[in-house]
Amino acid sequence: MSSFRIEGGHKLKGEIIPQGAKNEALQILCAVLLTPDEVIVENIPGIRDVMKLIDLLADLGVKTVKLSENKYSFKAENIDIPYLETDKFREQSSALRGSVMIVGPLLGRYGKAFIPKPGGDKIGRRRLDTHFLGFEKLGARFNFDTKKYQYSVDASELKGAYMLLDEASVTGTANIIMAAVLAKGLTTIYNAACEPYIQQLCLMLNWMGANISGIGSNLLKIEGVKKLSGTHHRILPDMIEIGSFIGLAAMTGSEITIKDVNLPMLGIIPNAFARLGIAMEFRGDDIYIPPQDMYEIETFIDGAIMTIADAPWPGLTPDLLSVLLVVSTQAKGTILIHQKMFESRLFFVDKLIDMGAQIILCDPHRANIVGLNKKINLRATMMTSPDIRAGVALLIAAMSAEGTSIIHNVEQIDRGYQNIDQRLNALGAHIERF
Repeated sequence: MSSFRIEGGHKLKGEIIPQGAKNEALQILCAVLLTPDEVIVENIPGIRDVMKLIDLLADLGVKTVKLSENKYSFKAENIDIPYLETDKFREQSSALRGSVMIVGPLLGRYGKAFIPKPGGDKIGRRRLDTHFLGFEKLGARFNFDTKKYQYSVDASELKGAYMLLDEASVTGTANIIMAAVLAKGLTTIYNAACEPYIQQLCLMLNWMGANISGIGSNLLKIEGVKKLSGTHHRILPDMIEIGSFIGLAAMTGSEITIKDVNLPMLGIIPNAFARLGIAMEFRGDDIYIPPQDMYEIETFIDGAIMTIADAPWPGLTPDLLSVLLVVSTQAKGTILIHQKMFESRLFFVDKLIDMGAQIILCDPHRANIVGLNKKINLRATMMTSPDIRAGVALLIAAMSAEGTSIIHNVEQIDRGYQNIDQRLNALGAHIERF
């Protein structure tokens, strides 16, 4: 197990380039299974979850070539379907939640797929019903083997269908799209997720020869085609990392320029941080955060306490609530953070309370934060990262605290942030990995 030793109280200065989007990369990499032709993908983040998926694809028979840093070639010409029933595959895929998205393309191209119950963050129940209900609408048969703890899906022929998703699941929508592009006839997906990740996936598939309309909305129409060809795709910058850097700069009083953010695809993320009083300047496609001695949380028009809650896109992504929460601890004012989607994601606040933050955890979904207005610094402490997003929130807290903090289990942070210690140290942070 790796750990970080963080000496707090240092202000950062300089420019930083966000990595490629993790959530998009997991979908795009699974989509290479839809064609025997070469697919070239750029701006792939070199993080643990993505590298594990690339290894899994290679073991499945995908010819994988690293062309340069963060650029790969994939050719899924000969897929080893029997490998899906091996113990090694079960071990690989059960350690990676994103592996569930190989089911859609395998089902569409080969008519069958196997997947163990996948792993991932321990942030509450993350059901897979949406995925499999969608596959069943397309004509697939679903079975769960309780002895092997494995899902199997079979379909001799997928046929287009109308479906109303029970929730706007991002991975569920992606999985169903990848199955439907090779199905016979028209598939209509209502209440589809419309995050930038889904938009990018649909655009890539259209470049490969798919026929998808309604991109960017929650109503997708997919006219099935017989085959897809290769393409060249570039992954967007990671909006979660961009938001993390905005929060980090404000909380540590740092002067940071975040380069090449693809501002139109960030949605309301900058506005959410502006509600905390964080100043930003948009310079072309860059975001400049000036050094700030204080930032004040807005109130609603009637003077009521500000509430920030997650919601399906174009609402606020739940992946940034942990960062918004920790940044609020040093703001001026009071705020309620409402995490609607996952019931265990706020439990890391006990570590922030140990550091001196004024937080009331109302229930598993809501936390009330009274900001310290930078009048009282957080105290250094020892803690353990429970998941990717809470892990980086704790890292931000430690960098603003007085003294030296220790964060254990930083492999969780590595799952979503590439070389985060090295990149922040280049700006003036004092983070030691041991």
